[in-house]
Amino acid sequence: MLALRSRCLLSPFSRRVYSTVSPESSQEIRDVLQARVKDAMRTKNVSASTTLRSILAEINAADKAANKPVPSSNIMSILRKASAQRHDAAAQYTQADRPDLAEKELAEASLLEQFLPPLLSSVEIDKNIQDILISLSHTSGDDPRKAMGKIFKEFYNRVDRSLVDAELVKTRVNLALIEKM
Repeated sequence: MLALRSRCLLSPFSRRVYSTVSPESSQEIRDVLQARVKDAMRTKNVSASTTLRSILAEINAADKAANKPVPSSNIMSILRKASAQRHDAAAQYTQADRPDLAEKELAEASLLEQFLPPLLSSVEIDKNIQDILISLSHTSGDDPRKAMGKIFKEFYNRVDRSLVDAELVKTRVNLALIEKM
């Protein structure tokens, strides 16, 4: 009886999970990644299957840490981080005179970059920053440097973090504030 009860509690139908994450976007990305893993395994592409499985493992770890499925923006951040790590590793392998390993890392990075949307250009970032500066200049007469936190907050309310390079945004905000002063 006890074994039956514990088995019942572990049934996937015994609990309901509610989430505010849009299931289409993050679930679609997961489905595409899983389909690509299956394709890589069918074609016996060990490098691609290993790379994609490691990404799926990172996504699953993020899900478990958050106790719910992470949104697509977090998945894109995971993909960007993994791609950047592979580019860094390739640079280190090149410095260590290991072009074979550098080539492998660059191939993995290009595989991951296929799943990433293009980043916003600096022109689009500048346009958003200028719009924000105009709206903030009407609402507050503070020194533009003091309003930097407000600018970042408003910018990331308008633009998804996964679509921009944070360092580029920081430099563009600093340049815009210098021009305004």
